[in-house]
Amino acid sequence: MIRNSLMALGLATTMGAAAMADDLPVLNVYTYDSFVSEWGPGPRVEQAFEATCGCDLKFTAVGDGAALLARIQLEGERTAADVVLGLDTNLTAQAAPLFAPHDVSADLDLPVAWDDPLFLPFDWGWFAFVYDTTRLASPPRSFRDLIDSDLSVVIEDPRSSTPGLGLLMWVKAAYGDEAPAIWRALAPRILTVTPGWSEAYGLFLEGEADMVLSYTTSPAYHLIADNDATKAAARFDEGHYLQVEVAGIVAGTDQPDLAHRFMEFMVSDAVQSVIPETNWMYPAVMPADGINPGFDAMIQPAPSLLFSAAEAEALRDPALAEWRDALAQ
Repeated sequence: MIRNSLMALGLATTMGAAAMADDLPVLNVYTYDSFVSEWGPGPRVEQAFEATCGCDLKFTAVGDGAALLARIQLEGERTAADVVLGLDTNLTAQAAPLFAPHDVSADLDLPVAWDDPLFLPFDWGWFAFVYDTTRLASPPRSFRDLIDSDLSVVIEDPRSSTPGLGLLMWVKAAYGDEAPAIWRALAPRILTVTPGWSEAYGLFLEGEADMVLSYTTSPAYHLIADNDATKAAARFDEGHYLQVEVAGIVAGTDQPDLAHRFMEFMVSDAVQSVIPETNWMYPAVMPADGINPGFDAMIQPAPSLLFSAAEAEALRDPALAEWRDALAQ
């Protein structure tokens, strides 16, 4: 009898907790796959925000940043998203009609000035070609060096991947009207084009290619998490293109106050302190305790190359056509 009573009490408690959870307001956040992976920042962000918001934070993983844009454009006003997390400046102009001002003030720590009222940065980094120092002693110092080498590289598809699109913008920013010629000359060095970053980086780690398109901070993961100092990013004389990842409030959200609280939370110390060693990017707001000294060993490119959102939107299709034509030959 006592055992049955305890079981009944436990069942009632569980049902009561479930009912309470059902009563909580829900904040739907679309983001990319790696953000919500078990090693990414998503689980920590969810736990910390739910501890303060009295809400149920639900992440929906939608591939890469380019897939995020396609998803919200397809859904339009019918989207379930309240906040979108993971677009970058190469995509924000196309996404802008679907978003509302965030009205969040933050002391941003970026290499560029920021005044976009719709999108709030939460991390940033430079694109780079990563290599293994045990297999490549003298990395190329420019795109022209890479072209003149016998090295193989893996890159990501700019139609489905933000790093892939970032590479298009990098070549365009560095070479302007010469970009088509650079792509034609670079094509023989490209081993393969993958849909996303994880596939490309996996091929590199398996030794299938000499270099992979990634970030200057990627070697920080190997150094800090694996105590492996054999990965490095090649510094290119042309400079490196910058990626700034942003969060935005969907204009049609039915949780505007909660969405605003989440935006403020994304630039708080609670989130920014975990970004470097989970997303392996630089935080948009420097945490009170700084970041792991291992990041000091990463290259610091100069100059930082970046098109405005409007420029990137205008250049995207022509640059994509140049890339596609070069690789088709």
